[in-house]
Amino acid sequence: MTINMTGGTLLDCTFRDGGYYNAWDFSPALITQYLGAMRAAQVDVVELGFRFLRNEGFKGPCAFTTDDFLRSLPIPPGLTVGVMLNGADLCTDLGRGAALQRLFPEPAASTPVDLVRFACHFHELETVLPAVGWLHERGYRVGLNLMQIADRSRTQVAELAKMSRDWPVEVLYFADSMGSMTPDDTARIVGWLRDGWEGPLGIHTHDNMGLALSNTLRAAAEGVTWLDATVTGMGRGPGNARTEELAIEAEGLRNRRANLVPLMGLIRKHFGPMKAQYGWGTNPYYFLAGKYGIHPTYIQEMLGDARYDEEDILAVIDHLRAEGGKKFSFNTLDGARQFYSGAPRGSWAPSEVMAGRDVLILGTGPGVAAHRPALEAYIRRARPLVLALNTQSAIDPALIDLRIACHPVRLLADAEAHAALPQPLITPASMLPETLRAEFGDKELLDFGIGIEPGRFEFHATHCVAPNSLVLSYALSVAASGQASRILMAGFDGYPASDRRNDEVDDMLLKFVNSEFTGPVFSITPSAYGNLPALSLYGM
Repeated sequence: MTINMTGGTLLDCTFRDGGYYNAWDFSPALITQYLGAMRAAQVDVVELGFRFLRNEGFKGPCAFTTDDFLRSLPIPPGLTVGVMLNGADLCTDLGRGAALQRLFPEPAASTPVDLVRFACHFHELETVLPAVGWLHERGYRVGLNLMQIADRSRTQVAELAKMSRDWPVEVLYFADSMGSMTPDDTARIVGWLRDGWEGPLGIHTHDNMGLALSNTLRAAAEGVTWLDATVTGMGRGPGNARTEELAIEAEGLRNRRANLVPLMGLIRKHFGPMKAQYGWGTNPYYFLAGKYGIHPTYIQEMLGDARYDEEDILAVIDHLRAEGGKKFSFNTLDGARQFYSGAPRGSWAPSEVMAGRDVLILGTGPGVAAHRPALEAYIRRARPLVLALNTQSAIDPALIDLRIACHPVRLLADAEAHAALPQPLITPASMLPETLRAEFGDKELLDFGIGIEPGRFEFHATHCVAPNSLVLSYALSVAASGQASRILMAGFDGYPASDRRNDEVDDMLLKFVNSEFTGPVFSITPSAYGNLPALSLYGM
């Protein structure tokens, strides 16, 4: 493979892409060290951040990368400064012209910014291209970064490349947005772009399958001259091609000697510890996401949320593989909005078995196993109706009357286990997709519906409304709808003190205590939840 990069351009976008982990809140001192390291490593362009149009929630300076902020930095001579703009920001009610005027109030000659890149989905291109002309007239160099290109046909790619040819675009980039491309895929896309575009091409790769550097070098072999990378690959999800590796490759390809000492020191002091803290970089989950074209943010969000274990993550990947996950959505990840959309409906009335009885809800905390002898003795003596969450099996299975599950992720992960368990399963059966219901085989499903409305509990004969899709919220609602005389809870120990799930559960418990259910609710094993009254199992 012969690569000629004599006039090639190496672009580092660490603070733009890496900001997804720390809300773009990089300190000026770190940026100053970084700028020196980039210049020494023979990086040509540094894209120092986004220019977001919306100001929602705290974000650091690299989310807006204003001219005033850039003027405060000691930018070394010879280092080109760039910013990125999302094409979607030009498609708002504000309008393209007003948005551009707000984001770029000064001509390029008056600012530190030389290069503006648009991150652009295909459907946004017609709106973005006139903005290229607007910026070019004001002296800016402009690049286009086409996203999710692997999903398009040759005809579509060539047509959009031809559209770009009619505007003053300096470089036409394509992004391996899902990290799903191989080097041969990369070469094919370059050929398709060449059907309609004769100017410089650039590539931005993701490392889901460990191919970011290989894809970048293959693109260079095919004539692509603008190559993206980030320090240690810092970027959303699995990250990108690593600047330290690409700089080593580029040193020989461009015959430009690079001094990597400042960059390696920067990694040791700053980016190495940040990587340990935030955990970017590829792993088997990102590999699967790349293989099946699933947006890497799904993986990033689940890895950062302790509620998702290995089974959960694999179940979500399997679901998104079948249903499609190219566009990230928190609602899709949560699952409840998608699975339980529309009016709640069910056909089973829990009052048939719960009315006037104590209902004992068994959680998954260590309190169940720790107090197993006393719990089993109490169940045999008092005969409450025993309701176990999900597949909890820390006591004699013969003492469990019913099981309950509702969260789509857990249902996906546990369907096979539920099918093998003997107890009937309470779940919103008629509201689940047929493909998921089929996973349970001949399992007896007690169809109790659920609607999700934040902040609300409602109890009806065959369905409920709960503030979230937590199985505990659902179980409490079932017991309340079933007219239980008393709700007892065991195994709800709580999470470590700093875990945000404690607040989530406590808030839900407070809403339930203040709901229409008038019976008492008690934990009978140790619990950290302040809004859950307690009795001792040993005094009952």
